[in-house]
Amino acid sequence: MQLNIDDRFNSELPADGNERNARRQVAKAAFSFVQPRRPSAPRLLHASDEVAKLIGLTPEETKSAEFLNVFSGAAVIDGTRPYAMCYGGHQFGSWAGQLGDGRAINLTEVQHDQQHWMLQLKGAGETPYSRQGDGLAVLRSSIREHLCSEAMYHLGVPTSRSLCVVRTGDEVLRDVMYDGHPAMEPGAVVCRVAPSFIRFGSFEIFAFRNDVDTLQQLTDYTIRHHYPEIDVATKAGYANFFHAVCRRTLDMVIHWQRVGFVHGVMNTDNMSIHGETIDYGPYGWLEGFDTKWTPNTTDAGRGRYCFGNQPGIAFWNLQQLASALYQLIGETEPLISALQEFQTEFGRRNIEMRAAKVGLDTVRPGDESLLDDLIEVLQLTETDMTIFYRRLADVVSSHTIDGSDEFLSPVRDAFYKPGELTGNVLDRWRSWFDRYLTRLAENDSTDHERRTKMNQVNPKYVLRNYMAQLAIDQATQGDYSLIDELYQLLKHPYDEQPDQEKWFAKRPDWARHKVGCSMLSCSS
Repeated sequence: MQLNIDDRFNSELPADGNERNARRQVAKAAFSFVQPRRPSAPRLLHASDEVAKLIGLTPEETKSAEFLNVFSGAAVIDGTRPYAMCYGGHQFGSWAGQLGDGRAINLTEVQHDQQHWMLQLKGAGETPYSRQGDGLAVLRSSIREHLCSEAMYHLGVPTSRSLCVVRTGDEVLRDVMYDGHPAMEPGAVVCRVAPSFIRFGSFEIFAFRNDVDTLQQLTDYTIRHHYPEIDVATKAGYANFFHAVCRRTLDMVIHWQRVGFVHGVMNTDNMSIHGETIDYGPYGWLEGFDTKWTPNTTDAGRGRYCFGNQPGIAFWNLQQLASALYQLIGETEPLISALQEFQTEFGRRNIEMRAAKVGLDTVRPGDESLLDDLIEVLQLTETDMTIFYRRLADVVSSHTIDGSDEFLSPVRDAFYKPGELTGNVLDRWRSWFDRYLTRLAENDSTDHERRTKMNQVNPKYVLRNYMAQLAIDQATQGDYSLIDELYQLLKHPYDEQPDQEKWFAKRPDWARHKVGCSMLSCSS
């Protein structure tokens, strides 16, 4: 196995001089050198051939003993020095102080086809930033992250990637629901791949500590290597850097809202400066459409990170990054300007995205009201978001609304309780469809053209939590076939795939309240 190794992070930023994994506070350093924990009996469960190719490896190389040793943490690549990064962050709106890579270890940086990638192991053992944790990860969370990273990429959502998931052969103690019932679970390691794992919190920690020298070094490094079109070491450059992060973050959140993805833990330490989705914990897709839904048990009471709040939380997090960068700029105007643009652009792009989802050629006067009303009627009864929007493409624009409920036929499969579609609920739906059909008649496109366009923005297949849980349950028993089946399915989420229709279905009743299928915790 041959990787084109690059060590510019190690050579350009200040490192912690105390080279050991023991937990501690780390000052004036962007990272600490560490050693991954050796697993007792590693076994490769699945590897992404696409991601392997991305970093310069062949599918055959992913099957080698060397690949397994490196990406389980059992061996370190010659000429590299693994490290964990130092960062802070706001968690659920409150400053949490030093956080850092508590169970993530950056193995190395590689160059391939003029692209730069960071390879990071999650679950490879304790680091100085582990706080009260053990630095390990369990099988269930590792499978979920591996599958979701790749599923999101193929949905067109900016995201980190996943190279592989490895079962370590070790057991890990976890209290899944934080209810005082810990149990041993199989351990695992997943290899994340991204341009870098620099976060909003990477800048916050140095601003909070008034360590302007390290803050500037980190910012200059980030601009030099990840935003090379921006001037380095100037106030204008720092402002332009923030502006660029705002734009990328906006793009990411628009895509989240488009496909119905809920991150679950939008703390500032989980926000990438690349505008990529990172840190897949208690995520989920809207199944019963509810703007107030969050998959995170920790957040169930407040709903801070619910689906409907994600754009506002992204804005709030950007404000925290702006506060950190202010120490380099010394002026508020360029930061405020970038934030104002975020708000303005989100309003415009959000309407355009929602219009595309229902097949409108352009946004015209009155469309915003039509789209807002759809959000309301979708929540009158439990309605599966993915199925509804996909089936909406089958509506015939020439259909005439009468006194029956025949107009709901194309989307009826999306309702969990069709029996509730009576009385006022049915009237509301009839009123909306009447307006919708009138609006479709104004389109320039044919029904066939509209359907094609809608099916390019509304996926047919997403990684529903119950699907991931089925793969986890089988893997726990030693059967890893469903991991690859779902991986292959989710590589083509917009295709019909008629032989996979069993996955184009509402959440089954058995999964409604099952742990891992409805709500999830941060425990992993």
